[in-house]
Amino acid sequence: MRRFVAVSAAVLAGIGLLTTPGSANPESAAPVLAEQAGGWVGTWATAPAAGVANTPDGYPGYSIRNVVHTSAGGDRTRVHLSNAFGTTPLTFGHVTVAVQSTGPDAVPGTLRSLAFGGAPSVVVPAGAEAVSDPAELRVPADANLLVTTYVPAKSGPVTYHPLAMQTSYFTRNGDFAASESGAPYTEQTSVWHYVSGVDVQGGHPGSNARASIVTLGDSITDGAGSLPAANHRWPDYLADRLHDRYGVLNAGISANRLLLDVPGSSAGQNALSRLDRDVLSVGGVRTLIVLEGINDIQQDPHQTDPAAIASAYRQLVTQAHARGIRVLGGTLTPFKGWRVYDDTLEATRQAVNALIRTGGIFDAVIDFDAALRDPADPLRLLPAYDSGDHLHPGDAGYERMAAAVRLDRL
Repeated sequence: MRRFVAVSAAVLAGIGLLTTPGSANPESAAPVLAEQAGGWVGTWATAPAAGVANTPDGYPGYSIRNVVHTSAGGDRTRVHLSNAFGTTPLTFGHVTVAVQSTGPDAVPGTLRSLAFGGAPSVVVPAGAEAVSDPAELRVPADANLLVTTYVPAKSGPVTYHPLAMQTSYFTRNGDFAASESGAPYTEQTSVWHYVSGVDVQGGHPGSNARASIVTLGDSITDGAGSLPAANHRWPDYLADRLHDRYGVLNAGISANRLLLDVPGSSAGQNALSRLDRDVLSVGGVRTLIVLEGINDIQQDPHQTDPAAIASAYRQLVTQAHARGIRVLGGTLTPFKGWRVYDDTLEATRQAVNALIRTGGIFDAVIDFDAALRDPADPLRLLPAYDSGDHLHPGDAGYERMAAAVRLDRL
């Protein structure tokens, strides 16, 4: 587990990271989801973003071994599989889950074949998702799992998440889902295919998560600019801070926006369109953290009306509150030096941040802007936190973002 350096409340208050009176609704009337022992808790998730281009037949005969990282432990598990962007029914002929040893190798004795309503295979309609039956497996927190899918027949476009920041494995040579050995998996991929979530239940001693936190965002939440295969996204660092108290689920999609879709791209549906699938329908969610809007401002066509962005925030909050989910809003981080930066776009960012801080939109505010900006030039990322492109933080910046989250607001 990565080490976390604690930051004192006094320091946080000094740079504006603590919620101040009038900046939000810290004691919101939003109901809080009851935490129940024995319920299902998400330990990992990703947001389906698109269908893989040029896969009209899908991946028939492929076994794909997805590597995913847990945030909460348990004694049982189940897996979510997605055909969200498929256009025809999709048959999963064999699906397994195991604890990763190294690469595509499973820890001996941990591989489990999954069932669906008692059957070894399942047909998922276009646009739908399947959830497996529970499997008995001791799932550690802060570990990697191998979720392997075998698709026996042609199926149409393959639903995927493009920026995994993780190496997964596959073979084109048939059903090797039950192989503990990674030897058949001779090819690699940097995206996640089909798998969209993993839940755990019945936390063993030391694994006490009874609810999950969902982080909804764009590439900054997705981890762009972080070290690949290191789990250095800011939600990963947040999970480290929580020490298995909650599961942390990442619903970030690179290039995602609040107000617009980008047809034909891998940027996913706009945040409001995907809210139900990626947040509200996920079991055991206690809190939603929203960090969206910088792409609405900086991508073409530029959205320069702060009120329109704030209106989208309010809709996210309204719909989450209806499900008993608390919502924290993150301020938009600096981007001076990014390729399209100009004074008009910066003015929009500042206006949106003012509404986040003082508009009473969210139940509490996380001031990511204050956490990452350079005191010598507050419109820029502090160089130590910058990945180098002046928009995305690097590993130190993502750790700093996690440090800015007040755990007592979750």
